[in-house]
Amino acid sequence: MARAPASTPSRDRQAGRPGQHQRQRQRGRRVCEACGERFSTLETIELKLPVIVKSDGRREAFDARKLRVGFDRALQKRPVAEEQIEAAVRAVVHQLRMTAERELPSRRVGEFVMNELRKLDHVAYVRFASVYRAFEDVADFREELDRLERDVTPVEGQLPLLADGEPRPDKRRR
Repeated sequence: MARAPASTPSRDRQAGRPGQHQRQRQRGRRVCEACGERFSTLETIELKLPVIVKSDGRREAFDARKLRVGFDRALQKRPVAEEQIEAAVRAVVHQLRMTAERELPSRRVGEFVMNELRKLDHVAYVRFASVYRAFEDVADFREELDRLERDVTPVEGQLPLLADGEPRPDKRRR
């Protein structure tokens, strides 16, 4: 529980309700020892997110806005509800918190994002993968599409990668 500044001592009293810790909020009642004034506080637990280590070695504080922009770009003009996008962003942030590591390579963050996009929308997944894995030609797309078709079971409500009756791409020719 955060304390009042040293210049204004206070007596703390917890005023939380049962089960409130699950929501990671704590309501407190305080009394300033200097003037006797009472005040309420609403505090949240701060769980630190890891520092992101870029491929060139730079370190950056995690930025949830950048994460959201990445999802938005991949999902641009795709039929995915806002709530689903928010849930995917929260899932990635949760995974980052659960790593319990102080530093995390940006590659791991990208993998977390790709896993969430794979569940949401296959086209968005391939879009993101093409940038993230730096596809250089059509063959790279074909390989990723083949991997996606092999490895992913359909998610209920998700649009298929290829419409029924649409021709399948030929296997990569050498």
